[in-house]
Amino acid sequence: MILALLVVIALLLFWNGFQYFSRKNRNQDIQYMTSKLSRILNESSSEQLMVVTDDHHIRSLLSVINEMLTMKLQTEADFTRTELAMRRMLSNISHDLKTPLTVVLGYMETLLRHPELSPLEREKLLIKVHAKAGEVVELMNRFFDLAKLESGDKELPLTRVHMNEICRNNMLMFYDSIESHGFEVVIDIQDAPIYAWANEEALDRALGNLLSNAIRYGNDGKAIGMALRSDEQHVYIDVWDQGKGISEREQELIFERMYTLEDSRNKAFQGSGLGLTITKRLIEQLEGDIQVRSKPYAQTVFTIRLRRLS
Repeated sequence: MILALLVVIALLLFWNGFQYFSRKNRNQDIQYMTSKLSRILNESSSEQLMVVTDDHHIRSLLSVINEMLTMKLQTEADFTRTELAMRRMLSNISHDLKTPLTVVLGYMETLLRHPELSPLEREKLLIKVHAKAGEVVELMNRFFDLAKLESGDKELPLTRVHMNEICRNNMLMFYDSIESHGFEVVIDIQDAPIYAWANEEALDRALGNLLSNAIRYGNDGKAIGMALRSDEQHVYIDVWDQGKGISEREQELIFERMYTLEDSRNKAFQGSGLGLTITKRLIEQLEGDIQVRSKPYAQTVFTIRLRRLS
């Protein structure tokens, strides 16, 4: 009996000692984790929290903390990219607004300082002032549109859209401009109706931007086209030209805010750099995506993909 009691006491002492050292080790681990985590946060370090332990509760906690640290780093990186993009956008906005406004001020100064100008000369200058003012208004509208899209303030209700009609109508809207530039037009839109989950206003805006770009940058190839195709799940719209193309590096950048191709600051290629950004945001709100592939002077194709409906 005494022997059994001694065994029980020994076991209790062993268990209490084990519990004591376990708590001590856990407290040391937690103290170390707290200190290390504070240092990581204060120094904005990219380190992970590493502790060698057999305690599965601490291992689970470490896993969650490290996931949060990874998310924090990703958020900071996204914020930095956004901040740089905004700075670049503000710089480009000031440039793109300054140019037409400077021209407008020049014309107005001419009108004010030269009262001897004939009515015909005054009319010509006023027409130029009106055109430049229109450029400023159009540019500001694009900025507001993009701001609304990115803030989620612009609602785009999705419905069943007849894609054949949308594509044909957009080609017709640009037909005179395409013909005046001497382009060969290739249209591949089948007669059998194809429907997609989309928004007509957003699609018109997106296709209008793509066709405008094809005319602007595809002038060297003198060919432009649109194709409508589908599979069981998706509808695809291809807008293409045979111009100078887009390099691989630029293909990754053209959908960014205010990014413009190398020649876009020349008069023949002027653009705000917002058209493709707005197009991408619109298509994303339609639960679709847009891709580009390009081979210089062979074919540059922008492809919109949407969900097909029966």
